[in-house]
Amino acid sequence: MTLPHTHMYSEVREIPAAIATFLDRSHGVVDAAAAALRETDPHVVATIARGSSDHAATYLKYAIELAVGVPVASVGPSIASIYGRSLRLDHGAAIAISQSGKSPDIVGMALSARHSGAKTIAITNTAGSPLTEAADFTIELHSGVEQSVAATKTFVASVVAGLALLSRWSGDAALDRAVRELPAALEQAVHCDWSPLIGALDGQDALYVLGRGPGWAIANEAALKFKETCGIQAESYSSAEVMHGPVAIVTQGYPVLGLAARDAAEASVADMAHKLAGQGALAFLTSDRSGPASRLPFASTGHPLTDPLALVVSFYAFVEALARHRGLNPDEPRLLKKVTETV
Repeated sequence: MTLPHTHMYSEVREIPAAIATFLDRSHGVVDAAAAALRETDPHVVATIARGSSDHAATYLKYAIELAVGVPVASVGPSIASIYGRSLRLDHGAAIAISQSGKSPDIVGMALSARHSGAKTIAITNTAGSPLTEAADFTIELHSGVEQSVAATKTFVASVVAGLALLSRWSGDAALDRAVRELPAALEQAVHCDWSPLIGALDGQDALYVLGRGPGWAIANEAALKFKETCGIQAESYSSAEVMHGPVAIVTQGYPVLGLAARDAAEASVADMAHKLAGQGALAFLTSDRSGPASRLPFASTGHPLTDPLALVVSFYAFVEALARHRGLNPDEPRLLKKVTETV
């Protein structure tokens, strides 16, 4: 059974336009938040998020550390909401990411960070949400309604919001230009054909997704979407970590997806995918580096800090089609709902 087009299908194809809208409407608040970061000159940045938003935060962790050399740590929201502990975040900054801006634990941790002295920035798709009240600055995504339970355009917009903030904070003109040119690159990414991977996964219910650096954040997001939309037990690993134990279950024909971007980690991801393919894995790879893994097409963005983001757009288009191929509705994952409010 193949389902007709879904909300997820439409929303993936809205991503380039949604990013263009965000970039057009966000200049003022992004500039103001960036100026505050330059004035604060934080010694550390804490991120506060869950689910897909936490994968966006992981992406920004690598981008911030690579661009400005400030260490970034993910803070467990339960530190404030369950354990009632505040953190010493004076001379720091905090970035809270939530598409709904409603989850009590995210809001509580953001408020705690602000009270602890951190310059606090919220990234959300919901204007006027409780998260906006907890932050010094709110960067609204302007992505419109997202009806599919599986977040797509809000994930991409969250990363773009962080990268836009980073480009203004750091004064990196090349990154700023790459961010502004993303809508065109993401339009190409939507149309990358990964259909050979659909048939290759027939009868498969588990796989590995590999990445590294910002690309590992994309691997995390891909693994989650495999679970949410297709019921596949996907696990994400850094290409540097997979040999430290996980490789033991990669038997003949075991699927591996290597998400290699055009950055300094491309060789690491590509070499590992080819190595596993040579040992019998059913490996696919987004790289032109030669070897036994099957090549998947990719769109380049022209900058190493934006390039991994194009991969997730191609992946979203693929995984939505994979879910329908398997007779599943990606808009309505089992036991899940659109807004998850945890304490």
